[in-house]
Amino acid sequence: MKIVREEIAKKSQYASTSSVLDYSMDLNEKSLDFCINTITGRYPETGYCSNLECDELCFVLEGKGIIYKKEEDIIHFKKNDVVFIRRKDIYYWEGNFKLAIVCTPAWSRKQCKLYND
Repeated sequence: MKIVREEIAKKSQYASTSSVLDYSMDLNEKSLDFCINTITGRYPETGYCSNLECDELCFVLEGKGIIYKKEEDIIHFKKNDVVFIRRKDIYYWEGNFKLAIVCTPAWSRKQCKLYND
């Protein structure tokens, strides 16, 4: 059993529109990780992103937004909804919201791909 307290979680800014509180560094598990991501606007700021190795289960803690999956319909979501993103889905977020995210296996920056189109 482990506990990672908020005060030791790592704060990261991956873009001006995405602020992350990352609990995974001290969780230190390869099979999964956890973070809180606050998005204000569009992320990524241009183009699309994809997680090449992990699935993401996202619980909307606050706000509302839209996820745009490349070449598919858009998905509107709001507080208390769950969004599931499969590895290799190509998408971007837009709105003002806070997500609790569990990734499996654990997310790493090197497996996150950004697309310019």
